[in-house]
Amino acid sequence: MKLIQTIKNIWKIDDLRKRLTITFLFVLVYRLGCHVVMPGIDPAALEAMRRFTSSSGLMQLLDMFSGGAFSQASIFALGIMPYITASIVIQLLGMVLPQFQKMQREGESGRMKLNQYTRYLTVFILLFQGPAYVLNLQYQVNAAGQPMQIGFWNLAFLTIVLTAGAMFIMWLGEKITDKGIGNGISIIILVGIIARFPSAVVQEFTNRLNTAQGGLVMFLVEVIILFAVTAGAVMLVQGTRKVPVQYAKRIVGNKQYGGARQYIPLKVNAANVMPIIFAQALMFIPITLSGFGARSEGAGFWASFARTFSDMDGFWYNLVYFLMILAFTYFYTAITVRPTQMAEEMKKNSGFIPGVKPGKKTAEYLDSIMSRITLPGSIFLGIVAIMPAFARLFGVNQQFAQFFGGTSLLITVGVVLDTLQQIETHLMMHHYDGLMKSGKVRGRTH
Repeated sequence: MKLIQTIKNIWKIDDLRKRLTITFLFVLVYRLGCHVVMPGIDPAALEAMRRFTSSSGLMQLLDMFSGGAFSQASIFALGIMPYITASIVIQLLGMVLPQFQKMQREGESGRMKLNQYTRYLTVFILLFQGPAYVLNLQYQVNAAGQPMQIGFWNLAFLTIVLTAGAMFIMWLGEKITDKGIGNGISIIILVGIIARFPSAVVQEFTNRLNTAQGGLVMFLVEVIILFAVTAGAVMLVQGTRKVPVQYAKRIVGNKQYGGARQYIPLKVNAANVMPIIFAQALMFIPITLSGFGARSEGAGFWASFARTFSDMDGFWYNLVYFLMILAFTYFYTAITVRPTQMAEEMKKNSGFIPGVKPGKKTAEYLDSIMSRITLPGSIFLGIVAIMPAFARLFGVNQQFAQFFGGTSLLITVGVVLDTLQQIETHLMMHHYDGLMKSGKVRGRTH
């Protein structure tokens, strides 16, 4: 079989075999750390808390990205998300501040400086998130009937433990990038997401068999729909509009340059999952402002407002969420895809789009194409984002419904495609057949 032969070819390549082995070992260390409870925390109290509280909303999302470490009060409880937050902030600063833009253009030295700033900002974020997590854990355990008191010095100690754990995860991700298969941070997030997939499937399968809501037939329908949504997410990640660019012939000395036609692949979803992340962050603000009182019985504007927008299955939550994703898709595409810069680079390299004048007209032409392809891309991204709400309407359990769309599905699809592309490149370099018959696996960067 072709699959078995492909696996044999992968194992024959010494460098690829070493990289895959190193990646597996680092991932194994990460998964083992997710089950190490913080010092001084009673596992029995945690179990009582999990029985008392319902994992939903923001807490469920954080628990999914941390591979279950968040709800288990693990030393890796804060996961990789503080580093992702810091990376997003540094990336946005690079789009608005000239100093950061200059570092982005300095090549390797500039990239190292930005990485250092990202680490510093990650530590700063952790010093706020660590105490907040510990105090919230104390509140939840006490509410579950298990007495738990954390003093100032214990709070400081546990904050250091959580900060060290999150920085260690960041180090694991960087080592996977350098010595493993690549995309280390993304692989860490992917592992955290798929770690909860088997238990979610088993729970959904058991629920369908034990209830009269469709039984095994309904479960099979859910699996088919999940495959269809995943296929749609693959098309969204890979979708491009190719713009032909003709390069004029240039003769320098005895050599001829240019003269060939190339294509610029403009992505249908150039913003990737960033609009969903931004929209989710804003959708949790009402809950925060009301003191997490969305489920309280208190009156008042903020309590009522928070209850409305804390219901992730509600109409108004999903409508506003959908509209915000559309808006953020256009915003993030506008600041990441710069038609004026692309037009200037083409003009410098004696390139032009057939039938379009170089310079300003080319920039306007590229901008019009991006506007047209971003609209369907943003709509489809919004639909994928709210698919878990539709799944829950049909009785799908909370954990399994998260895999029907949203950030988790898009990250999973994107990272898997990128990883397959890395393996494909190694196979093709050593003159082996690729993973696909066409020999082409397109990731998020293509």
